[in-house]
Amino acid sequence: MATYAFVHGAYDVGWYWHLVERELRGRGHRTVAPDLPIEDDNASLLDHAQVVLDAITETHDGGELIVVGQSWGGYIAPIVADRAKADRLVLVAPMIPRPGETDEEMWEATGWKFPRDEADAFYHDVDPALAAEARSRERGQSETTSREPWPLDAWPDVPTHVVIGRNDRFFTPDWLRAVVRDRLGIEPDELEAGHTIALSRPRELAELLESYRKCAMA
Repeated sequence: MATYAFVHGAYDVGWYWHLVERELRGRGHRTVAPDLPIEDDNASLLDHAQVVLDAITETHDGGELIVVGQSWGGYIAPIVADRAKADRLVLVAPMIPRPGETDEEMWEATGWKFPRDEADAFYHDVDPALAAEARSRERGQSETTSREPWPLDAWPDVPTHVVIGRNDRFFTPDWLRAVVRDRLGIEPDELEAGHTIALSRPRELAELLESYRKCAMA
């Protein structure tokens, strides 16, 4: 049995992961997906990571620990993986920081541009009812962490995988492939999905997560 710790993205909630959690729990694993304090102007990146670490402490009881982060969660998940001594780190449609880099600086360094012409950059491939529920759960996002330098001195010494969506309109695949190769020196795995892969392709994502775990055991 493994424990999967999920980190949601900006403006979001832990509910985002509920379909993937269902898949993994059906396979006998434990999961945690706490809501981060994204609306709190006083909450630092380390504070966000601590919320996940506390959830892991309450749930993890031996076995493998896999930390999974979505989008802006790419700033939090590596901190969690480092502090929790995780067995594996998986980033899904992620931002990928460098030490001391704010997310605003990451946008500039990588040449990312907001897709202003896209009417729906997040849920275009998600079931409409599910997309409506996701929008109803969205929260405000404090700007505090966007100006905070990423606090780790180096990428954690944890086996890392990246999953991207071939149809992502927010982090376009060409842009994100280049970022992954440049910053992590690995090739991302790809699914036929947009930005919110855990909602549009939960079973496929869960199977991919499990493949990483099983590969390590072989």
